[in-house]
Amino acid sequence: MNTLIQKYNIPGPRYTSYPTVPYWDEGQFDSNAYLQTVKRSFTESNAQEGISLYIHLPFCEVLCTFCACHKRITKKHSVEEPYVDAVLKEWAMYRKLLGDKPVIREIHLGGGTPTFFSSANLQRLLNGILDDAIVHEHHEFSFEGHPNNTRKEHLQTLYDLGFRRVSYGVQDYDPMVQKAIHRIQPYENVLNVTDAARAIGYTSVSHDLIFGLPFQTWAAMESTIKKTIALKPDRLAFYSYAHVPWIKGNGQRGFDENDLPSGEEKRALYENGKRLLEELGYVEIGMDHFSLPSDTLYQALLNKDLHRNFMGYTSSSTQLMIGLGVSAISDTWYGFAQNEKVLEDYYARVESGVLPLFRGHLLNDEDLIIRRHILNLMCQLQTSWADPAMQFPELPDVLERLQEMENDGLIRIGADRIDITEAGRTFARNICMAFDLRMLRKQPNARIFSMTV
Repeated sequence: MNTLIQKYNIPGPRYTSYPTVPYWDEGQFDSNAYLQTVKRSFTESNAQEGISLYIHLPFCEVLCTFCACHKRITKKHSVEEPYVDAVLKEWAMYRKLLGDKPVIREIHLGGGTPTFFSSANLQRLLNGILDDAIVHEHHEFSFEGHPNNTRKEHLQTLYDLGFRRVSYGVQDYDPMVQKAIHRIQPYENVLNVTDAARAIGYTSVSHDLIFGLPFQTWAAMESTIKKTIALKPDRLAFYSYAHVPWIKGNGQRGFDENDLPSGEEKRALYENGKRLLEELGYVEIGMDHFSLPSDTLYQALLNKDLHRNFMGYTSSSTQLMIGLGVSAISDTWYGFAQNEKVLEDYYARVESGVLPLFRGHLLNDEDLIIRRHILNLMCQLQTSWADPAMQFPELPDVLERLQEMENDGLIRIGADRIDITEAGRTFARNICMAFDLRMLRKQPNARIFSMTV
């Protein structure tokens, strides 16, 4: 395995979308045509499966130097109410476009730090959306909570609004690592918010861990994992740290590159961590994610209902996902659009009564086929072209590119299908890259992706 990781550990996309954002045809993007895909997707899916909402809440009191998300650092909580007002105005524009009352299947609050907002402002935001919508019978509402500032009031308010899943960013418990990434949070804080969520009635508690952070050692990582397992979260994300300061600027310059684990050390963190998680009863779900067998994410994997979008892996599959808030990305299946990434620009567009779309991409017929193959590989660990609708002219070239991976035991290529082997799970991103026609036709001039392992 070590040799294979050395061989295949190259820069590559995480495939929360296809095409990936750097390969969107932004110059050809027509916002009016995109909004027609919103209406089309809503008409096709609302009555059957409902829609998803991703709401980006960008504010943080402190900058965590590992973070590559769009955020605004401030301690002034007076920013909350104007932001809630803007998001509700944006939603009102979508409601006018959609016409019929939406059936909401999924909501995810991300950031930033959603729990930067007071429980009262979160309630006002969500009531402003849900009061003019129908909540799906099998809805899944989730949010990201910071262990240091998630209060029982947050948990109770969101629970009363239908939230049953919370994800806490743990990252690492080692004091040296926490100091380097500017994320000081004692184990007791995580224990308290995990227990509080369960006492209120949350049915799925998730913890995020990151390997490859500065000063990380296996001894410390092992301790972090064992402390995490003691709390028995229903889900675990075990992410590779994406060090891309040339893209994200000073936010990831809080430490020197020499402080990061070497390639060999980082690979050991991943391999040992994965082995320990599996020994302790967790099942690997797709890429970077683990769950207990009792969690709905694992059930979705078994039932082949697992889905992946800009929110990551989910057990709820909807065709239309509307992103609200600064930098949020929407997905209609036929097109993508991202909101303005600068807060002041977002406010200005919303105040002028225009949806704050910054850039986007409309998928052509080829994109739709490749997207389905990549989604199948990321979620079901297999894909097939037995259906003529799943075939495309470059398929023989794709299979030729995959031949070496078959020789290495990562996949099995059949007459009309590909299956990822157990050994190949680690390399799902590499396997998907063989299908990524847009990236293959236009290799970037500079490194724009993190390493695959």
